[in-house]
Amino acid sequence: MSIDFHDESMKQSYIRRVDDSWKETIREVLENASVQMAADIGCGGGIYAQALVDLGVSHVTCVDFSEAMLTGARAQADGYEGHLSFHKGHAYQTGLPEYRYDLVLIRAVIHHLDDLQACLHEARRILKQEGTLIIQDRTPDDCFQTGSRTHIRGYLFSLFPELKTLERTRRYSSAHVSKHLQQAHFDLIQEQTLWETRRCYESKEALFHDIKSRKGRSILHELHDADIDALMSYIDGQFSSEEQIEEKDRWTLWTANPQDI
Repeated sequence: MSIDFHDESMKQSYIRRVDDSWKETIREVLENASVQMAADIGCGGGIYAQALVDLGVSHVTCVDFSEAMLTGARAQADGYEGHLSFHKGHAYQTGLPEYRYDLVLIRAVIHHLDDLQACLHEARRILKQEGTLIIQDRTPDDCFQTGSRTHIRGYLFSLFPELKTLERTRRYSSAHVSKHLQQAHFDLIQEQTLWETRRCYESKEALFHDIKSRKGRSILHELHDADIDALMSYIDGQFSSEEQIEEKDRWTLWTANPQDI
């Protein structure tokens, strides 16, 4: 049951609040960079484009290949008028002008791509020579962290170990990403691990509602309804009814600059 990003039902699936920890991490990464124009490739619900504006970026072009995603992003853009624009395009061929952007953000995208090199060459094409590329995604090491009271995703792979095979086939290793950045004529400036708070829930019932709706976690679309029920039952035993839950995911962040050619 693979996810269909073009389905109209998906347009609200990636709308949530970006945690302040993410903003602080990006602020530190961009501390010495001058960023006025940015492109968010695979923008989804546009929430990270909005976060970039909150950090002081003047204008962000939100790019996605799904019109449903762009529709959802536009609908949630109140208060960001004049700072965001929306453009239908693919990570391999954005349709954006070359050498235009101070920053290109590619977050939670590359694990959906078969041709990482094509994506990186396109990012290189639209970046200014002194621009910055930020890639955020999960490596296999990130994905298979042990399940815990904060790392809910880990419970998924404990219950359904067969999903590890699927996840390994679509997740790039850290070494693979670094190698392809070099081949695409980038200098890797920094690689770091980020534990990003995904969402805070007032109760486990609120978490279960989120899981049952399959919002924001593409891997859940690989499960049948009975599997979802089993996952919720498993998690149910980990928390008390009144307990608040802070769910975090581990990511790898690569920061790179175009090489002089």
